[in-house]
Amino acid sequence: MRKAFYACSPWLVAFAVLLCVTPVYPQKKRPATKPNAGPAAAPASASQVKFTEHKLKNGLRIYLVEDHSAPVVSISVNYDVGSRNEKKGRTGFAHLFEHMMFQGSENIGKSEHFILVDTNGGEMNGTTDEERTIYYETLPANQLELAVFLEADRMRSLDISKENLDNQRNAVQEERRLRLDNQPYGIFFEKLNETIYDDFAYKHSAIGSMEDLTAASVEDVREFFKTYYAPNNAALALVGDFNPTQALTLIKKYFEPLAAQPKPPAVVINEPVQNAQRRLKVDDPLAQVPVMILAYKGIRGNTPDAYAMNVLSTILGGGESSRLYQKLVKEKQLLIEAQMYSQVRRGIGMNAIIAVMTPGKKQEEVEAAINEELAKLQNEPIADWELEKAKQFAKRNAINARQSSLGLASSIAEAAIAWNDPNLVNTRLAKIAAVTKADVQRVAQQYFKKELSTIGIAVPAPKGAAKPGE
Repeated sequence: MRKAFYACSPWLVAFAVLLCVTPVYPQKKRPATKPNAGPAAAPASASQVKFTEHKLKNGLRIYLVEDHSAPVVSISVNYDVGSRNEKKGRTGFAHLFEHMMFQGSENIGKSEHFILVDTNGGEMNGTTDEERTIYYETLPANQLELAVFLEADRMRSLDISKENLDNQRNAVQEERRLRLDNQPYGIFFEKLNETIYDDFAYKHSAIGSMEDLTAASVEDVREFFKTYYAPNNAALALVGDFNPTQALTLIKKYFEPLAAQPKPPAVVINEPVQNAQRRLKVDDPLAQVPVMILAYKGIRGNTPDAYAMNVLSTILGGGESSRLYQKLVKEKQLLIEAQMYSQVRRGIGMNAIIAVMTPGKKQEEVEAAINEELAKLQNEPIADWELEKAKQFAKRNAINARQSSLGLASSIAEAAIAWNDPNLVNTRLAKIAAVTKADVQRVAQQYFKKELSTIGIAVPAPKGAAKPGE
């Protein structure tokens, strides 16, 4: 039986893609940006997405996109809860709930959610990160009511029992062993995140600690569910082949009887200003080659600076035509691969250069070469062709995100939860198009400062060193 896709470290996803290998975490980590189901929701241009917006009396936000290009529908329910909402001593709850939500509800038996979707020709899953939790289904259009019913039933009456908790607690702990503790660079990435951040919201791992998962009680889990899994803390997007009036009637039928809950406590992130460079070194017995990361924090998502950094990231570390690849991989052969990765967050995000080092090369030499490229961005305007390349790359990604009903539904629901702006699906490209060469140079100067950086390196441990769990 298939299982849900779970929370994962964005570091590991980026690293797996960088090395062009099968990701150590499931590739549907972010369905909003990597859709793979449903019909084309937009032509091969950045045309405007037309949607209608509704709000039920219980606070559930609803977004409908009618698209008759193929006889399928996709529903994405986004809850405003992620690991940023967790408390000390109770980490891993958002991720644990992703598992729990497939264990049955009043009218659906244990794991029956999977069976009903599979046997009706659809696909479904869930995903969690620091900022949000998403559940979704893509089904033939004539099964719209099934999709709506399934999501409403578990929002209303999830089966939270000791048996289900113990079962899924064990599953999550085994997942941690498999996908973090016993993966090359897994512990390195976890420790690196703890080194970069000071505020607990982003400092701890989304998958949680073994101790906290063990300590979780049925009462803890029920309270978490009541607090965050409520209609007034969620957004629902529906995209596909449906009649809007009939679809809204179905949604109201199943969701409107659900009671709203008190507004969850706000997440206050007090990340102090970093005043000195931080360093981390990990001897990894599972690593094959040295990996170095230069991380710079400071930018909040969906801001002019964030869009300028998006352009910069493509220029510096986006593909084989990027500056890092051309200079450090092809010309100097200091690296096997290079990439720039951005972690977009409502709080303080970070941008990182991931450098897979050529065996035998010195860390100091690699650092100096990367710093040289950063200095060029700070001191010299980028070329016109580089700016155009980055904007075309962003346009391609935006169009790809609309090529499925699922991708479009997830994009709208995520933007509604994160920024209270479902129309970001229509305005994001304009924000990137507005970026100038001066903007790129400015954010390079402002954020690529030594005192804002954290440099981490994982090196293969000496032969004979104990592996995790030994």
